[in-house]
Amino acid sequence: MAMETFKKNSIFTNCALTDDGDICGKGWRELLPMSSTGKAMTGPREQGNSGARERTIHSTRVAMPCHFSDWEKAEGHPIDIVIFGGRRSTVVPLVTEAFSWDHGVFLGATAASEPTAAILDDVGIRYGPLCDAPFCGYHMADYFQHWFDMGDRLATKAPKDFLCELVRKNHDGKWLWPGFGENSRVLKWMCERVDDKSRARKTPIGLVPDENDLDLTGLNLPQENIKELLRVDSGAWKAELPKMGTFLAQFGDRLPKRLRNQMKELRKRWDKSVCDEQRVRELD
Repeated sequence: MAMETFKKNSIFTNCALTDDGDICGKGWRELLPMSSTGKAMTGPREQGNSGARERTIHSTRVAMPCHFSDWEKAEGHPIDIVIFGGRRSTVVPLVTEAFSWDHGVFLGATAASEPTAAILDDVGIRYGPLCDAPFCGYHMADYFQHWFDMGDRLATKAPKDFLCELVRKNHDGKWLWPGFGENSRVLKWMCERVDDKSRARKTPIGLVPDENDLDLTGLNLPQENIKELLRVDSGAWKAELPKMGTFLAQFGDRLPKRLRNQMKELRKRWDKSVCDEQRVRELD
């Protein structure tokens, strides 16, 4: 569907046009001609200058063969699920369901990513609130409040919120999850959660599927991969909480109280989880 969509009426972005007319999407900056200062030149090539030219690609949803006809209805269309997606290879499980709308806003506000080809300044983990930070035209704290207000208006009809991390890796840097079309298995679990047809286990960070809750039929995936993908590592999360707190603190007094409360509740859940673990050890 993606290939059919950008066959026409498309503008290319985050990629390059090579000398032979092909499109390069990965490592394209290395193909760009260098200026005298050693920086990649992203403008038109000078006569006789070898290398690639920066180009952009965008396609409209109406050009998609699988475009949903009701999308354009003026009265709108009900939405069952909101999915936030970070890009982290560790710590965060494959998929997490929020306890509530407020908790879902918190999951989105603290979604984070590791450096990618689209982010050239390597500053380590970067928080990308609600996956919209680069596109938000006003104060991010006010944007958080907008999400809370939106949930209030929707009340009981608010969508379920999920956070996905589909690019997890093991200690050897190998992918734990196959991705691509297999991501539909994660989507299936989400849809079943909406219809109350699948289970989930409660963890301090949210509702996470157990190993048997995902439909893995026909998928030859090592059991240790599944365990790691769905594991909630208490040690890693203990180190994560201060980072989240520091990130949210930068918004000062404008940070919605409801978001502060979600941070407090997360800390309480982890404190209780640690106490419960200690009790189990004592009983053992």
